[in-house]
Amino acid sequence: MASIEENFPRGGTQKKPSEGKAPRRPIEQDNLFDTQYEEGSQKRKRIQEDPGKGKKLKKEKKEAIKANAKDFELLTVEALSEGMLLLGCVKESNDFELVVSLPNGLTGFVQVTHICDAYSKMLNEQVATEELLEDLNSLSDLYPPGMLVRCTVTSMGKTMDGHQSVKLSINPKDVNKALNTTALRSGMLLSGLVSSVEDHGYLIDIGVSGAKAFLPRQKSQSYIKSANKGAELKIGQYLNCLIEEVKNNGKIVRLSITRSEVAAAIATEEQNWALSNLLPGLVVKAQVQKVTPNGISLSFLSSFTGVVDFMHLDPKKAGSYSESQTVKACILSVHPTSKAVRLTLRQVFLQPGTGLGQLASSRIGMVVEESVVKSFHANTGVIFELDDGTLAFAFLKHLSDTKKSFRPGAFKVGSKHRCRIIDYSHMDELALLSLKRIIAAPFLRYQDICPGRVVEGKVLALKPFGMQVKVTDHIRGLVPYLHLADVLLKQPEKKYSVGGEVKCRVLMSNPEEKKLILTLKKTLVMSKFPVLTSYEAAKPGLITHGFIVCAREFGCIVKFYNDVKGLVPKNELSSEPIPSPEKVFYKGQVVKVLVLKCEPEQEKLLLSFNLMSRPVSEAEGEQIPKKNRQVAYETGQVLIVNAPALLFLSPSCFHLIGQCFRPPSTMHLSDHVVNCKLLHHWLEEGDILRRVMCLSDKGGHITLCRKPAMISAVQEEQVVRSFSEIQPGMQLAGYVRNIMSYGVFVEFPFGLAGLAPKADMSDKFVTDTKDHFVVGQTVVANVTSMDEEKQRILLCLKLSEVSSEDHAAESFSFLSQCFEEMKEVRDIMRRRSKFGNRAREIMTGRNPLGLSAVNLLVFIDKSLVAGQKARVLVLHVDALKSTVHVSLREELLNPKAKRLMENSQHPAVVQHVAEEFAIASLVETGQLTAIPVASHFNDTFRFDSEKLKVGQTLSVTLKTVLTGDHGVLLAVQGPAKKRAFIRSWKESETGEEGLTAVKHSLCLGDVVKGTVKSVRPTYVTVAIDDKLMGSIHTSQILDEVPIGSFPTSRLKAGQKVTARVIGGRDSNILFVAWLVPSQYNAIKMWLEVDITPEVRGRVPQLPVTPHVGLTVALPFGKTGKASIFHLSDSYAETQQSTDYSVAVRIFLLLPLSSRTNPKSKNKVEDPEVQRIEDVREGQLVRGYVRSVKQSGWYRLLCSFKQETKCAEVPRLQISSGFTWDEGLNALEVPILNPKEESSDSEEEDNAQSTVQKKQTKKEKEQEKQRVEKELSKVEAALMDPNRQPQTADDFDRLVLSNPSSSILWLQYMAFHLQATEMEKARMVAERALKTISFREEQEKLNVWVALLNLENMYGTEETLMKVFERAVQYNEPLKVFQHLADIYTSSEKYQQADDLYNTMLKRFRQEKSVWLKYATFLLKQGRVQATHRLLERALKGLPDKEHVDVISKFAQLEFHFGDPKHAKAIFESTLSSYPKRTDIWSIYIDMMIKHGSQKEVRDIFERVIHLSLAAKRMKFFFKRYLDYEKKYGTSETIQAVKVAALEYVESKSSLAES
Repeated sequence: MASIEENFPRGGTQKKPSEGKAPRRPIEQDNLFDTQYEEGSQKRKRIQEDPGKGKKLKKEKKEAIKANAKDFELLTVEALSEGMLLLGCVKESNDFELVVSLPNGLTGFVQVTHICDAYSKMLNEQVATEELLEDLNSLSDLYPPGMLVRCTVTSMGKTMDGHQSVKLSINPKDVNKALNTTALRSGMLLSGLVSSVEDHGYLIDIGVSGAKAFLPRQKSQSYIKSANKGAELKIGQYLNCLIEEVKNNGKIVRLSITRSEVAAAIATEEQNWALSNLLPGLVVKAQVQKVTPNGISLSFLSSFTGVVDFMHLDPKKAGSYSESQTVKACILSVHPTSKAVRLTLRQVFLQPGTGLGQLASSRIGMVVEESVVKSFHANTGVIFELDDGTLAFAFLKHLSDTKKSFRPGAFKVGSKHRCRIIDYSHMDELALLSLKRIIAAPFLRYQDICPGRVVEGKVLALKPFGMQVKVTDHIRGLVPYLHLADVLLKQPEKKYSVGGEVKCRVLMSNPEEKKLILTLKKTLVMSKFPVLTSYEAAKPGLITHGFIVCAREFGCIVKFYNDVKGLVPKNELSSEPIPSPEKVFYKGQVVKVLVLKCEPEQEKLLLSFNLMSRPVSEAEGEQIPKKNRQVAYETGQVLIVNAPALLFLSPSCFHLIGQCFRPPSTMHLSDHVVNCKLLHHWLEEGDILRRVMCLSDKGGHITLCRKPAMISAVQEEQVVRSFSEIQPGMQLAGYVRNIMSYGVFVEFPFGLAGLAPKADMSDKFVTDTKDHFVVGQTVVANVTSMDEEKQRILLCLKLSEVSSEDHAAESFSFLSQCFEEMKEVRDIMRRRSKFGNRAREIMTGRNPLGLSAVNLLVFIDKSLVAGQKARVLVLHVDALKSTVHVSLREELLNPKAKRLMENSQHPAVVQHVAEEFAIASLVETGQLTAIPVASHFNDTFRFDSEKLKVGQTLSVTLKTVLTGDHGVLLAVQGPAKKRAFIRSWKESETGEEGLTAVKHSLCLGDVVKGTVKSVRPTYVTVAIDDKLMGSIHTSQILDEVPIGSFPTSRLKAGQKVTARVIGGRDSNILFVAWLVPSQYNAIKMWLEVDITPEVRGRVPQLPVTPHVGLTVALPFGKTGKASIFHLSDSYAETQQSTDYSVAVRIFLLLPLSSRTNPKSKNKVEDPEVQRIEDVREGQLVRGYVRSVKQSGWYRLLCSFKQETKCAEVPRLQISSGFTWDEGLNALEVPILNPKEESSDSEEEDNAQSTVQKKQTKKEKEQEKQRVEKELSKVEAALMDPNRQPQTADDFDRLVLSNPSSSILWLQYMAFHLQATEMEKARMVAERALKTISFREEQEKLNVWVALLNLENMYGTEETLMKVFERAVQYNEPLKVFQHLADIYTSSEKYQQADDLYNTMLKRFRQEKSVWLKYATFLLKQGRVQATHRLLERALKGLPDKEHVDVISKFAQLEFHFGDPKHAKAIFESTLSSYPKRTDIWSIYIDMMIKHGSQKEVRDIFERVIHLSLAAKRMKFFFKRYLDYEKKYGTSETIQAVKVAALEYVESKSSLAES
């Protein structure tokens, strides 16, 4: 009471209270909703009543009021200081920072690095690895708007605009740094962040050094279900943690986050809170000390005091607070130095863990016409009541535009004002208002600016990347460099100046990231056409403005507002063909486009530059109106239509009797792709299209189709109208709708569609689906399966499944249809004036005299001069390219007359190959005939080896004998397709000579001498004479290949060799073998023999193996066996050893069966054997073994028990098992029991009398010891570390012991390659890739490189690409690309290497090493000019910081492989721009020492030592100069360097003294 009296003097003596009545104190009410003018009126009344006393206490009263007002002032930015603790609310969550709302309308920012230590560690790890971490969640996922957080001020700064910026931290290490382990008590409420997720709970970072806080999983379940939507807690997530238990003096803390427990947590005196560690967010019980108009003061925790400003009083209890009243309050802030505590009495803060509400985003920026003043506070601002009854606050600075114009009297209670909501303070639960001119501003936030809107602003700055524009005080925009004008500006600073006014249009607005992209292109800013901001707004027929972002060979990509993009195909760029769009259009060009088609779901937009089909003015409208449909047309109905102007370039309207049609797509004009292009090119307005079918009717548009295959299928009812009609096995005609990497989608009439997976697209291996089909192409599909539930159809497009048995008829029908459509195109061309008049008389097969051909192709065998007239034969007229292909061959110009028959076969020579057919000439007559390239709609892909080539000979079957309107005969390829080879066209050669092989007198087995022409990894080509060539396979060169080398390594082109003929073809290709004389090889223990002139082999085991025979090695890795009874005409008990000097010959009894074609094995029929007379010498018979004797075994041939005696073959009988550790010699043939044998003949009885003699015990022991010694020797040999592996088993043991060693696997592969076992080498490589650990990336890469080498040397291009694609998937792509490029280069496949390098430049354009490797490759090829162009490309593609290093590397390469003069010029140019780059100087000196003269080197040194560089660097160059002179110079030059160094030191010292 004494303190109250002291602070509130009444001005007179207080009356004593009467007895029985409690003393009444005047309660000072809260004047939150009243003005302070009332206080002044009360003072005037008291002064009038007692003027003497008022004068006496006037000064003391004023001082007290000032002191009270200062205590309750609102928190300002100036009052904040580093280390101040605050309670805040998350306002926005961005990628790199949190925007936090602070008390009294303040705002702070939390950087992403100030969340917690665990979160920062994960951020650093992600940046280091450059890979996204799954456990790292974005701030927007962890911190939703409205979340209350405890934070501390880390720094105070200013923005570029001069505004104060408050940097905060929510890291528990900063917020709770005043706490230690001894201060922790049960019941405390702390802020914590999840630092780790464990099996039984979570580790929480509470920021207390030495304390480990653990949150059990059961204590978090209720919070996860109610507040976290069932998701697990994530690292970096903010939690309000209640301490349940403290162990080991605070080192171990158990927490709980149950929402009910946290909401009820109250800070008490028992928790020993001190003023030094008091935290914001704590709920306390407090007593009211003072009540003033600006707020109230409280006392809490027995000894602490704090204040509550008028903003944080409970609105429901405003005016009802009294002194000594007990209330619950929440701490808002704690000042670090003055320890001033601010609290709040609002109910939402009294339950920790509760989120704050949000103001509707539509309210922000709203203008309120009449807002009523509720209270005026002279030092802070005004509280208003809005039209919806909510309260709002306006700071003094927002009440008027200037201080002079501010009139306090205008804001009396009840007065109404027009204001605008500019923000919302979450912590104060008040909307913030402004009465300034901002009310009339068109937009307030980034959200208010929509794409396409025209805005005005001021130029803030001009940067290399564009112009920064100030739209409002809080909104900034960027004009990219491309959008500074309609054309690209080289010097924008001449047109724009900082501070100048500009008028822009918004291209894109991103309010979340506060980004605004603008354009200054005048055409876009002033455009009257509608603004296209979404794909949904892109209706067919809409005309608008856009700008080109990409021009390529396929067309142009045009961009609009809000990142809407569309494609203008090549055929829609102009009414005239544009071969190279990138040369006509440029990036940033503003264009007027017409919308043809839009698919909003896929965000696909098809556009056209052709607007002439319906001229539309800007004022007339934006969209072509659609005509009302008068007649309904059904799908499948065939029509006759008139083509409008620019048929395929028109918008969405295709007029037919007042109907609205989609124009036929280019690919819907024909079944043949080439004819589609022709019709698209030549059709014009007025042309009649017959047999056009309504393909589908979707979305009010009819899609037309002119494909004959589709029309025939519909008319013949070979279609399905619904999914229920489809059955597996059906063949349906359709067209390719879409091509994906996993297959193609095929659509049929009536809208049904199915998928043909990649595996079912072709009988050939499909590497890229786009190589096999094109969108819109006609195909025939076989239905394989259906999914009725998902309405999905699986198809097969394989030729083997869909083609008919009559391939010839199918091919002829395919060719006839193509030529009929080409005839139709020629008829259209005749009506045109541009090309038709010239080409009208030009037909395939004609001989126009004196015609100057557009393009002269195909083997000119005469010398021609410019201007000479020649007689030529037209082979093909390409109407699309306006090109005529002709021939000058005499046999074609003068064909022979001969009567031809239909379906007769003739040899022909290919003269020209077009896209869908080839022109060939009959060898016999010289007449031209057309043959189809493809035999079916689905037959679209061929390997290079399968493609027809000019000069190739083939057999054709004539289908027509008259040329007719086509000018050529029509034929199909014959059934027997021989191996193609390119003819060598010579002046003396005729058609008949081209078909005959080179005659020679060589026979199999002849020894020839020749010259090596070429050496390949798998074979060697040998020229026997001028016309005869031979080939030696690698297996026929060396018997044993040294490790690390190849059989062809010792051969070189031009070397003379001697070989033997072992085979040949009908052509001039012979197979020859390396000539090795018959002799005995003592090292390898075999006999090398000439078995026959046809077969050469070797006997690997001598003498003859008892009871077995001989094993003979034949060419190409084959082996044969000669049985013991085929070694001689008569049987002998003991065979003699073969004499080394005797040559042997063999007769092939049973050929090897074909593993690839087992059906080719002939059926064996046994002869009927009834009696002994039926058996003849040399006859092959089959039977079963009846008995075995010492002298041989007996075979039963038939049922009458006639037996024959054969050679002796002992059989093995095991009666009592065996052991693995015994050798083969330990196995004994047991004695047969005579009683068990049958006695059918006398010979068998005599055989039983011979019994083997038993071994004694000593002999058995000796035999056992001998076997053990042999086993010991074998084991010792296997354990020898220096022993080289000799067999596959040896390698298997090695790789088992060290499975991750790529060296062992590569040696294993080389072992198989030496034996020319390519397939086994591939299998070893695949085993290695599966066996080597995935962590051993380099070891796996070594195997992949070896496999690439293997396929490059012995495989095909297809298998190599297949391995390469797999290697790219499983390894770092750049390394695989570089290794393949090295492989191509080392194997002299320079074209493939060049193509691969170009692919690498597109894929790895930011990798400096790729550019340098390609430069090295080009320089080694001598392509210096290409290297110079490559350097220019590299400087455009690489970042600026890499330019100097790249230029230096290129110059070094020029020194080594190119032109040293040009390299010197590059260095000089670089050093003139960067004279202080000492590293470049040093490299330049090194290069010149190697490649330049001494004078040039000394000149460079003299230039360097006179540069103004640091003393340390100058010392380095002086030392280098001196070392150079000591090595190459004289004593005079050495002394000159020393004198120069001394002068430099003196000049530096004198400069330092001065």
